[in-house]
Amino acid sequence: MVSDIVYNNNTAMSKPKILYIYDAICGWCFGFSPVMARFSDEYANKVDIAVVSGGLKLGDGVGTISEIAAFLKDAYLDVEAKTGVKFGEAFVNGPLEDGSMVLNSLPPAIALSIIKERYPEKALEFAGMLHKMIYVDGVGPENYAAYGQYAATLGYDEAEFYAKMLNPVYFEMAQRDFAYAKSLGVRSYPTLLIEKGGKMEVLASGYISYERLATLVDSKL
Repeated sequence: MVSDIVYNNNTAMSKPKILYIYDAICGWCFGFSPVMARFSDEYANKVDIAVVSGGLKLGDGVGTISEIAAFLKDAYLDVEAKTGVKFGEAFVNGPLEDGSMVLNSLPPAIALSIIKERYPEKALEFAGMLHKMIYVDGVGPENYAAYGQYAATLGYDEAEFYAKMLNPVYFEMAQRDFAYAKSLGVRSYPTLLIEKGGKMEVLASGYISYERLATLVDSKL
C-alpha cells in the first residue's frame, strides 16, 4: 500500500513506513522507479510507502539542460547501463540534444500533491508516470497542461487536474514536501528512510538494486 506523507511519528502504526524521497526530474530516480514499483508490489503487506518530492531544482536553481545539466547528455547512458531503464527517443533526440528543456522540480511536485490528496495509494505509480512524461515522452516539467493527460489514466478529470495545477493550495502542499525532505537532512535523490516504532533512519541514498533494497528492509522488519 502506498500512503500519503505523514509528518509526525506514529508509534501506533501497524506497519513500518518507507519514506521515498525522490524528484521527478532526477535521472537516477527514473532509473530507480522500476525497483520501487516492484518493491511496492512485493512488500505491500509488510510496509507502507510515502512518496515525498525533494526539490532538486527550485528558484535560482531552475534552468535549461544546457544551462544547469549539460552532463545529462552523457550521464543518461550511465543510468541506462546501471538500471536497465531506457530514455525515450522523444527526449534524447529532442530536448536533451538541443538542451532546451527547463528543469524545474516545482510543477511535478504540485502534480504529485494533487494525486496524493485524492488517490494516495496511487502516489508511487504517478511518480513513475512523471518520470515517463519527462524522460521518455520528452515533455518538459513546466508544461502545466500536460499533467492532466497522465492523471487521467488514474481516473482524474483532465480539466479539473489542470485547474488544480494552478491552485495555490497545491503549491503550498508541494512546498511542505520540500520542507519536510530538507528537515530530514535529505540532499540527494533517491533516498529511502524507514520509520518504525517512532524512530526514523536512512535505509539508502542513491540507486540500489531491488535485491539490495529487499535485504535492507528485511533487516529492519
